Amino acid sequence: MDVRGFWKSAQEEPDRLALVLPDERTLSAGELLAAGNRLVHGLRALGLEKGDCVAVLLPNGAANVEVLVATMQAGFYVTPINTNLAAPEVAYILEDSLSKAFIAHESFADRAVAAADEAGLSAEARIAVGSIPGFQDFAAFQAAQSDAVPEDRVAGQFMQYTSGTTGRPKGIRRPIFEVDPDVMGGMMAMHLARFDITPGGDHVHLTTSPMYHTAPFAYTWFSLNFDHHAVLMDHWDPERALQLIEKHRVTTSHMVPTQFHRLLMLPEEVRNRYDVSSLRHVLHAAAPCPAEIKRRMLEWWGPCIYEYYGATEGGGTLIKPQEWLDHPGSVGKAWEGAEIRILNDGGKDLPAGEPGTVYMKLIQDFAYKGDAKKTRENRRDGFFTVGDIGYLDEDAYLFLCDRKIDMIISGGINIYPAEIEAELFAHPKVADAAVFGI
Repeated sequence: MDVRGFWKSAQEEPDRLALVLPDERTLSAGELLAAGNRLVHGLRALGLEKGDCVAVLLPNGAANVEVLVATMQAGFYVTPINTNLAAPEVAYILEDSLSKAFIAHESFADRAVAAADEAGLSAEARIAVGSIPGFQDFAAFQAAQSDAVPEDRVAGQFMQYTSGTTGRPKGIRRPIFEVDPDVMGGMMAMHLARFDITPGGDHVHLTTSPMYHTAPFAYTWFSLNFDHHAVLMDHWDPERALQLIEKHRVTTSHMVPTQFHRLLMLPEEVRNRYDVSSLRHVLHAAAPCPAEIKRRMLEWWGPCIYEYYGATEGGGTLIKPQEWLDHPGSVGKAWEGAEIRILNDGGKDLPAGEPGTVYMKLIQDFAYKGDAKKTRENRRDGFFTVGDIGYLDEDAYLFLCDRKIDMIISGGINIYPAEIEAELFAHPKVADAAVFGI
């Protein structure tokens, strides 16, 4: 399979469409490459070196992707920050990640200023998309630099922060390897091949969720490295998603079960108004998907829905459409190179059908930045866990029950809130549900 990676592709076909922005403006591959190159030169002029971190507080848009084009060829870490966080939480991530540059959108000006002040960032390190007091202008920052291909190129890394459900968020830090970014870009995009997605052709990817989440960030970037172009949404609207699928003949996307539920809640006449026949590979993950919701989506969209299980830390399993119909409720088998174990609290493997803690093989080393204790506690014999409970059936298909911390014990019986929530979701008049112990 020939995968050029974004930078080579953009140099060879600069006029090829790369991005459709939320306001319908477009960027060619050449324009995106030039913007990314200028950003590399500007960040290096600030003193950033390989292994330094760039943090971003941005909505889905051109700047988010330009930062990816820059950091992934300059050996930098990039840390996207949840735009819903309060200023002290943003400041914590800026400090903990040791960010040497902070790029924020004017929509979040007050929080950006407060966070940068609290983190003690220099004036030079503050860059604004739009106008933020005390921040230098992103467009001017780029315009002052050359668009020539940078020297000393080396692949960068994502450093996302976990959700922090059991404490403060922790950065998932992987080593920077001495790898050509063109090679690494192709290697990363090869992940798409697991879902039968091929490079080139007429593929169009729809980014439906905020890019501060791992999956939308990664799959947008993977798609660009596969010579696909991406259509960005800046907020979720189910009917708007259908409009974009029809208008741009979208072939791939990444969604979460809540989005499926919102789509199914649209009136039937609205759902039938749009042509979604172009869809070939819609990936979903991030939360358990009630079987009834997925079955209805497959009936509507056809056999194009692929599910996988993983985490910011790594993965994982996958299940293709027909496989899921044969094993409803499963999140699939371990993909190539991966391995799944179900362990009890004593670290012993459990037999098929018996729930326990799900452990995934540690394929690429990582550490929770600044938390060696958590790094150690979540590992056993070359495997790691994110605290999910599940079981393997006789055919090694994984079924998830719930998060261990959410499990309710009543009368000695384990009760999994996710199973109750799935039943509630199946009712057409239920918009959302949450079950917890009191």
